[in-house]
Amino acid sequence: MTHEDIEATVRRFREAAERSLEAGFQVVEVHMAHGYLLHEFLSPLSNRRTDEYGGSLENRMRLPLAVAKAVREAWPAHRPVFVRISATDWVEGGWDLEQSIVLARKLRELGIDLIDCSSGGLVPDAKIPAGPGFQVPFAERIRAEAGIATGAVGFITEPQQAEDIIAKGQADVVLLARELLRDPHWPLRAAHVLRADIPWPKQYERARPQDPK
Repeated sequence: MTHEDIEATVRRFREAAERSLEAGFQVVEVHMAHGYLLHEFLSPLSNRRTDEYGGSLENRMRLPLAVAKAVREAWPAHRPVFVRISATDWVEGGWDLEQSIVLARKLRELGIDLIDCSSGGLVPDAKIPAGPGFQVPFAERIRAEAGIATGAVGFITEPQQAEDIIAKGQADVVLLARELLRDPHWPLRAAHVLRADIPWPKQYERARPQDPK
């Protein structure tokens, strides 16, 4: 990418945020994970540039931070901006948790509200110890050491598991994806398991048996 390409990319992220706002979204998330462009700039495994966008950690963070700043400026101050990162490449000499903590601190200074803590996705030969809650420690350390809210993801499937992550202060939110595809009623099931009283969707109310008066 030329410098002109990089400037255009920052501008397009800003424009995408503006379109999202116009479309009515309440939250926007910048994707810096899983081998996509901004992750490619962050990781020394993929970033082989020799100019001010490559080499040192400061240089490799330059474009991702510029994008985060542009999106934050385009988004209303009272609405949150999340950033999703791969906290580690799971490969020696790649992007890792220590660098992620530095990045998270910089993002907090720019006004980013939450770090969505995933991992991997850059190289095919990474040895990833996938299992229940295996990425939660990333959210816990970034939350503690960078002073920013975090979201925990990855093999979080049971209500009590999610509740424990929040109760122990390991993350501020639990973010679900595949589990909601498998079970779109997960929030209602979780509320039942955890004995939480939540309102049902209005569309469902018409089909529920009415209590006799």
